[in-house]
Amino acid sequence: MTTLVTGVAGFIGYHTAIRLLARGDTIVGIDSLSDYYSVALKQARLDQLTKHEGFTFHRFDMAERAAFEAIQSAIKGVVRVIHLAAQPGVRHSIEHPFDYVDSNLVAHMTVLELCRHNPEFEHLVYGSSSSVYGANTKLPFSTEDRVERPVSLYAATKLANEHMSYSYAHLYGIPQTGLRFFTVYGPWGRPDMAVYLFADAIFKGRPIQLFNNGEMRRDFTYIDDIVTGIIAAHDNPPNPTEKPPHRLYNIGSSEPEPLLRLVGVLENAIGKEARLVMKPLQKGEVLETYADIAVIKRALGFKPTIGLDIGIPRFVEWFKSFHKI
Repeated sequence: MTTLVTGVAGFIGYHTAIRLLARGDTIVGIDSLSDYYSVALKQARLDQLTKHEGFTFHRFDMAERAAFEAIQSAIKGVVRVIHLAAQPGVRHSIEHPFDYVDSNLVAHMTVLELCRHNPEFEHLVYGSSSSVYGANTKLPFSTEDRVERPVSLYAATKLANEHMSYSYAHLYGIPQTGLRFFTVYGPWGRPDMAVYLFADAIFKGRPIQLFNNGEMRRDFTYIDDIVTGIIAAHDNPPNPTEKPPHRLYNIGSSEPEPLLRLVGVLENAIGKEARLVMKPLQKGEVLETYADIAVIKRALGFKPTIGLDIGIPRFVEWFKSFHKI
């Protein structure tokens, strides 16, 4: 089976492709290698992927409509799609809104059209975000909750992706599964995420800024658990007879942790104390994320197994190796 993975040089895309290749799948990877964060890190991930015979890579920006025909030609033989290319980051969306229109809205439409015009297409899995829950105060967050109050443009674009996918499932019967990710971390992680930022600051003796005076909780989810959920969804498409064939799942640890506990686990793993600077809550941020995973557990048998006390030391060991510390 040949699967297209978009955002393949990204954190989640890389790990997903590696797992699929390890079981013998053929992967066509697409990535724009944007400079939102270190291109060298993205290239290092690609270098690991290109060691596998079943992997081919194409550099495309999915938001470039002029490249649509070239992308169609590059992905001939693809029957399933895992769409993980996106412009991430709540804070970045405040200063660079058009990045999100292009990379999240236009690119998602490109993927939907690629699927619609491929007669061999079977299933699209796409990444959404816990950010869609926005100002919800009910905990834990359930896929049954109303999500009409996004508090960042990033969240609004991911919610729009879900609506776009639902409409294509309704109009054209395209089987799709949307996954709302909750704060993913682990080896090869994104440098703009808290775990990476905090580790880098502790190693270099720089202060860590904790917003809302550190009184925030996040449903930190280790990358291996996330990939297990992605592949379970990938292998279990909705039945095309479902009306419409579109499913949504939360995919998180379902165990929110205070930011200060994260800092403490990092300090223990690194063997060095953090310097903390308390800051007020920033625009677009939410105080707590907490995934209700009952639906994905029931449907796909998803059960996270790796908590902070195991996942953070694994991340720190990778960080030290990658940065030659």
